[in-house]
Amino acid sequence: MTKAMTPGRWRGLKQTSMDGDVFTILAFDQRGTYRKMLPENSSYDTAVDIKREVVTALSPHASAVLLDTDYGLPSMLNVARCSGLLMALERSGYTGDSTYRRIEFDPKWTVGKIKRVGASAVKLLAYYHPHSGALAEEIEGMVKNIADECHRYDLPLFLEPISYSLDATISKESAEFAKTRPEVVRETAERLSKTGTDVLKLEFPVDAAFDGDQVAWQTACEAVSKVCTVPWVLLSAGVDFDTFAEQTRIACQSGASGFLAGRAIWKEAVTMPRADRLRFLAEKGTERLYRLSKIALENARPWTEFYKLPQTTRNWTHDYSEF
Repeated sequence: MTKAMTPGRWRGLKQTSMDGDVFTILAFDQRGTYRKMLPENSSYDTAVDIKREVVTALSPHASAVLLDTDYGLPSMLNVARCSGLLMALERSGYTGDSTYRRIEFDPKWTVGKIKRVGASAVKLLAYYHPHSGALAEEIEGMVKNIADECHRYDLPLFLEPISYSLDATISKESAEFAKTRPEVVRETAERLSKTGTDVLKLEFPVDAAFDGDQVAWQTACEAVSKVCTVPWVLLSAGVDFDTFAEQTRIACQSGASGFLAGRAIWKEAVTMPRADRLRFLAEKGTERLYRLSKIALENARPWTEFYKLPQTTRNWTHDYSEF
């Protein structure tokens, strides 16, 4: 059943998707992980320049670009005219210990400011485990409040829940956690798609490092689509490109509405000398985006199967809410 959408949110989803109403979004909102990737002793200006070069080269081939505030202003100003813009709301990282993670915000960076800089949508990352009890409920309530704030400004919200281990002795990168991942991602999609978010940016529900069975991959993705009541897109989580391309194909064939990917596309470029980086982006990076976009266009579920145009009446402006 499709849900009616307000004009601004509809336009935001249109601006961040391709013809065919599927998402082919480039992510470069990494901050902490990005700093770790950079050559040793790289300056702030170097980090800003590399991000700008990546975005300038690749944004013409993406339906939108996701950016941060730490390093992203020059990149934001160089996003291609044909590409939408998502801005991250949260600070990098989390508060609390590794098994009890809360979202951290900069009080000086708000949904209202994201609207003012001309973004098409807001992105929120939340560390989340559906079995964390009161914390899961707290995160869900916070997401609902942020979704309401986004909708007050008529901006769509892309929510990125990232799973983690609730047991400090069990790593997320372990075989033990991998066994729980399909259930965790499925239940996360089921619960968080009811919070008012407009699009979910989800992890692949199977850890390819421990399970390469593509039948199992498809089953897990179909289970996510069955319970998710909003469009979902696939994040890359830093896996190698060929693996992500296969994950994207299977996810889209199983009901995903595209991808929102970063490191799988551009990570090698970060440590290259500038001339090599620009060549890599113009050739390999662009080719990767084209390949992923072709997969999405041929297989993804349009987000318009979830939402319908706002009702048109002669006096629609009278009912359109103010800030």
